[in-house]
Amino acid sequence: MAGNLTGILLVDKPQGFTSHDVVAKLRRLTGERRIGHSGTLDPMATGLLVVFIGRATRAVPFAEADDKKYLAALRLGVTTDTQDITGAVLNESGKTATLDELNVILPRFRGELMQIPPMYSAIKINGRKLYDIARRGQVVERQPRKVIISRLEVTGERAGDFLLDITCSKGTYIRTLCSDIGEALGCGGCLSFLRRTGAGRFSIADAHTLSQVEQAGVDAFLLPVDTVFSEYPRIKADKNAEKCARVGAPFSAQVADGDYRVYSEKGEFLMLARGQDGKIQTIKSFFEV
Repeated sequence: MAGNLTGILLVDKPQGFTSHDVVAKLRRLTGERRIGHSGTLDPMATGLLVVFIGRATRAVPFAEADDKKYLAALRLGVTTDTQDITGAVLNESGKTATLDELNVILPRFRGELMQIPPMYSAIKINGRKLYDIARRGQVVERQPRKVIISRLEVTGERAGDFLLDITCSKGTYIRTLCSDIGEALGCGGCLSFLRRTGAGRFSIADAHTLSQVEQAGVDAFLLPVDTVFSEYPRIKADKNAEKCARVGAPFSAQVADGDYRVYSEKGEFLMLARGQDGKIQTIKSFFEV
């Protein structure tokens, strides 16, 4: 089956699996080595992992920038070294906060923020991953990173934890957000549950479990790679234009300036392209070579 599959697979990642575990399993199922995803989930998290297979892996850099949606649970009164309940407890304050108190401070965590990445993360500093440094009991200075929280709302409570509905930019650490909220409340806090419910135009409602994928076969659930670019207008290339597209040469087209999905006369998705001054130039090609 290797080399025959190309497309996007929406996986509902189970708890206890790393994102790499999912990719490794799919490689075994398909025999395809070219498999990637558009955003890592921690092992404790569940939910939507957008997986790219075969030639579709060329779309990963475009999808990585998509906003992500989460359902998270905030546990107040507890801080851990990983900022979630899987870590070693650093402090149990015995304090908590009311819903009203939480709602008072949430506005300061909406919009553009500077977030310090957690020590238990895969970010590299001087060639070393932070979690490797953290496991040796060391702490190093991390530079704050800009993130955007476009939605942050309390939707309920579960077993004493507050449920949060979150939409955020690429690179946002939800466990760091929970830790920072707890610190702002003066009682400490950590992440006790996390489920990704959306990524860009993709929803968890359309995802499949690994068991379903294994039983039915990966190809039963594959989406075409051009799904990633559905917001761009579609244009058809004639035979001469297609020849140009397949060798990376620009071709003429009477279109407004902007980005386009380009298809062959037979309907094959050829590339994402940029139109400028009556010329179409390849941004990224997706036809099989």
